[in-house]
Amino acid sequence: MNPATLTIYAGAALAEIAGCFAFWAVLRLGKSSWWLVPGGVSLALFAWLLTLSSADAAGRAYAAYGGIYILASLGWLVLVERVTPTRWDLAGAALAVAGCLVILWGRR
Repeated sequence: MNPATLTIYAGAALAEIAGCFAFWAVLRLGKSSWWLVPGGVSLALFAWLLTLSSADAAGRAYAAYGGIYILASLGWLVLVERVTPTRWDLAGAALAVAGCLVILWGRR
């Protein structure tokens, strides 16, 4: 995986998680509906960032991104929600990242 792809996927993950969290905050935590404005912008940024991936097909870019998204989600769990991941969370993330690497480094 080249560093640019990893940077793109990390940025996309942060944008997607932040955008989805805005909806979570409104619908589950009772926050103001104004949270949806930056949330929508963040989700648009996420979609745009994925188009910058070096993958040769959209489906492959999304599949490889999935592993990075899962890892970033656990980072969000710890840093924003202050919840400690379980060993099962960590094992699942390791499997997902391994899958990401297989997709990115696989022969074409």
